[in-house]
Amino acid sequence: MNNYYNQCSKGIGKCVRIRTHNGTVHTGIIDRVTSNKVFIRPLGGRRGYGGFGLGYYRGYGPGWGWGWGAAAVGFSFGLIAALAFIPFF
Repeated sequence: MNNYYNQCSKGIGKCVRIRTHNGTVHTGIIDRVTSNKVFIRPLGGRRGYGGFGLGYYRGYGPGWGWGWGAAAVGFSFGLIAALAFIPFF
């Protein structure tokens, strides 16, 4: 778990793919890291959301600004089975 914390702390703002122990795969951009969780902004999914308007404002919750259409999703380091950074994204 400490290794995931170190990797994620150095990768804030980078695209990552996380696979949890139950097999679910999540792709997004690392938004922030706490001592026990990593928060990512999901990629893909809801088309037509995001852009300028009501959305997620980095680090401060919902509000006006350049949005991604969804708040960051948090994952406990204990739930992560695999973590991979996605280059060229």
